[in-house]
Amino acid sequence: MLRKLAATFAVALAAVAFSDSADAATTLKIGTLAPGDSAWGKEFKKWAKDVSNDTNGELTLDFQWNGQAGDEVLMVQKIRSGQLDAAAVTAVGLAQTGVTDVLLFQMPGLFANWGKLDAARNAMKADFDAAFQAKGFTILGWGDVGAAKTMSIGFEVHHPADLKGKGCYFLAGDPIGPKLFATIGGINAREVTVPEILPNLTNGAIQVLVTPPLAAEQLQWSSRVTHIGTLTTGFGIGAIIVSTPKLQGLPDNLKQVLNARGAETAERLTRSIRNLDAQAFARLKASKSAYELSDGEKQEWKDLFAKVRGQLRGSVFTPALFDKVTSLAQ
Repeated sequence: MLRKLAATFAVALAAVAFSDSADAATTLKIGTLAPGDSAWGKEFKKWAKDVSNDTNGELTLDFQWNGQAGDEVLMVQKIRSGQLDAAAVTAVGLAQTGVTDVLLFQMPGLFANWGKLDAARNAMKADFDAAFQAKGFTILGWGDVGAAKTMSIGFEVHHPADLKGKGCYFLAGDPIGPKLFATIGGINAREVTVPEILPNLTNGAIQVLVTPPLAAEQLQWSSRVTHIGTLTTGFGIGAIIVSTPKLQGLPDNLKQVLNARGAETAERLTRSIRNLDAQAFARLKASKSAYELSDGEKQEWKDLFAKVRGQLRGSVFTPALFDKVTSLAQ
């Protein structure tokens, strides 16, 4: 009888221990527009594996790939409501947190190269970390999307006026695109989400892309375009954001692992994405009709970009931060 009671007690203890272990496991739901087999997806999967290994399964990362959680506007809304815990987003998604000034790093024609962007972003890191914290978000790591080029279907784009009457678009939540098109004039650009771009390229509603070559390849947009210009119009940035309340609610050991592995992932992505984007650009130059702009044409775009940036100061961007970032870009 005693032996039977002891066995029953042991089973009960094992069940409680198993239950406690299961209850201790935490899963973070993370949204991303990236496909699971993309360059970004591969790094995110490694991040998830490292976090699980480092915590012995106490913390797992559950990615919702390919926009399954919605576009970046919706992802940020879901983080606020608790439906998502984190997201890997571009600058447009970052701006949806309420920190619109982050789009300063993506202003057209501002930075001459990646080095200039890195220097400005590093110098402003503390300012922006604090701004995101004030809105309830934490940056786990900054990243990049690539160096944007102009791509089109059936024609070259040499002058800003070449866009008039053409099928242009801007992403939902982007305040820069509409200002740019309005400054050129004669462009009835449509607002779209990222998942809507491919079908609109296919049906001819969109004829012009301004995007990094790697993104164009990974999202299959490049299969539709015929021409590509070599001028870099700006740099696409992004970051991994997490709900600050969710992060602060984690035990210290899990928080440390998530922060450390998140920073490592962002650093690896920064190195690899820039290299892969350059390779994608080389492939598109070889497979599409590539063209250079003359010095005079480059000046037209430079003047346009400067005019648009001036209109954004004070209307979209905080003047003091605008002045600081533009000064750092010089």
